[in-house]
Amino acid sequence: MRFPLSSVLCIAVALAAAGCTPPPSAPASGAAPGRVAEPDKAPAQDTGQGTVTIAGDDAAEDIQQWTPPRVDRQQRSQAQLRRAAEQAFTRDHLYEDADAAIPLWLAVQEEDPDDRQARAGLQRARQRLLQQADALLARPLQQREALAEASRQALVLLTLAPKDDKVRALQARVETAQRVVAYNRAGEDDLRADRIGEDGDGAIPNFREALALDKDNRRARQGLAAAESGLIRRAEDAARARDFASAGAWLAEASKVRDSSPTIADAFERIEQIRAAILVQLRDGGLQDLTTPQGLKPAREKLAEALRIALPGDAVVAQLRERIDLATHYGSFRPGQVFSDALRDGGRGPQMIVVPHGGFQMGAGDTEPGATDAERPSHYVRFERGFAMAITEVTVSDFERYVKAANARPRATRRGHSVVYDERSGNFIRRSGVDWRSDYDGSRAMGNSPVMHVSVRDAENYAAWLSEQTGRSYRLPSEAEFEYAMRAGNSGRYPWGDAGLPPEGSGNFTGSKDVSPSGRHWHNAFVGYGDGWWGPAPVASFQANPFGLHDMGGNLSEWVADCWHASYRRAPSDGVAWFNPGCRSRVIRGGNWANAPEQTRAAWRQSQDSDTTSARIGFRLVRGI
Repeated sequence: MRFPLSSVLCIAVALAAAGCTPPPSAPASGAAPGRVAEPDKAPAQDTGQGTVTIAGDDAAEDIQQWTPPRVDRQQRSQAQLRRAAEQAFTRDHLYEDADAAIPLWLAVQEEDPDDRQARAGLQRARQRLLQQADALLARPLQQREALAEASRQALVLLTLAPKDDKVRALQARVETAQRVVAYNRAGEDDLRADRIGEDGDGAIPNFREALALDKDNRRARQGLAAAESGLIRRAEDAARARDFASAGAWLAEASKVRDSSPTIADAFERIEQIRAAILVQLRDGGLQDLTTPQGLKPAREKLAEALRIALPGDAVVAQLRERIDLATHYGSFRPGQVFSDALRDGGRGPQMIVVPHGGFQMGAGDTEPGATDAERPSHYVRFERGFAMAITEVTVSDFERYVKAANARPRATRRGHSVVYDERSGNFIRRSGVDWRSDYDGSRAMGNSPVMHVSVRDAENYAAWLSEQTGRSYRLPSEAEFEYAMRAGNSGRYPWGDAGLPPEGSGNFTGSKDVSPSGRHWHNAFVGYGDGWWGPAPVASFQANPFGLHDMGGNLSEWVADCWHASYRRAPSDGVAWFNPGCRSRVIRGGNWANAPEQTRAAWRQSQDSDTTSARIGFRLVRGI
């Protein structure tokens, strides 16, 4: 509550020249704590009676205009009165009662107005009172008692010498000191009531009024420091309550209280430490949430709270957001992460790599050379979650582990034949005795060769066995997953882009430089390209694509999970397999070592009966993450 500037202490004096006008009166009952109470009686006139009141703990008793005590002469002579006055003066007993020096000298003057000793004594008493009042006003402690005494001395001096400049100056200093004390007291009352005054009504304005009267007043400066501390405390309390907007507002108000206060910088550091500690707490809690099955929602709630209170670019928040994004799209994995699952029999499953989530335009455009209606319409597919895909095609060794562990009899083994390349005729023919253990020409395949001569049912059975062995969900990729992974960010005609020739070392494709064991060449091939292989190469013999996958566009075409549909009309847009239970026509994707260039395009797809086995078809798996 602000101390009213109009409440000025008035000292009424007996002589007309020494009078001053008191402030307008205000009802004492309405005075608020910490304000200077106005007198509620009319100012004295010719009687010389005035009042001084200081409210609160600093108040002294009401001080009336000083009237010299009546001295009882008791038949004492002038000389006896003079001696008594000198003795009282020596004891600094100057005005308090009838035995004090000033009343005694005044009694002497009453009998003899021209008495020199009395006049000189009164002059010395005035000097002594001026000195004492100066000392009292300069006293830093016990201001209430000192100011009350100085006020009484000023009244005495005004009675003795109302026109003396030093006395009038003392009177003004006393009045100022009383106003300063009143402002300080009002400010301290406001502080106790938590009326700090940032809105212009409270402790801060009162202390500033005090400093306007006395710029070096220690009590007022301490009061401003306390007000600043109060605002800082509010800022820190708001920060602890995670209300950093209010914390900043309170700190801004605190910075206005005193110029260049070092405590503001210290408070800012503390508030930032509070912010940092809360953010670390939210991050750690969010990361802990992500370790639980249903923890994504509470982790996102903690991220929202962290984003609300963090400053832009906060690294701790970025870390939590990254982990939530990863958990949203990849579970406990990261894009590009390579892993293999342990098998119950002690072995390891195929190496997998995490394919990043994202979207792509699937299929062929309307003007793409070599495209068919089966590859249209081009449509956008988006994967909201990443998936893991085998880095290579399933190998003969991989498949052999399954056949032995499950006592499996794949389709070609049961049927006793499969389709192989015949070097003598240069054609693909059916040959007996060929199954998953065979190479492209029917000979024995190496363990690191991609397994071929398997049907889509064989591939699905292998995926089911691997899932049972690892406790994870393995399956054939959908068409969309395969094309997305094969393109790996490219949108051109071929898996590598629009260039008409495969980049050197990029894969096992039909090239004009390829030569069969008997010296044959391809009639329809990439002119000028050669990869050194006639038939499938061991897996990972060529460079991986940008997603870290080998042989996606060449080596062997691969089974996918979808049933055959003659076009992409009404195809899923989320990348899941387009499957109709009981369908026999399935899909193969990706070029192979014996495909024409048009069949090596990224959008190329072909229908195959589910029982088909061939030297040009293999598979790989994907795994949920």
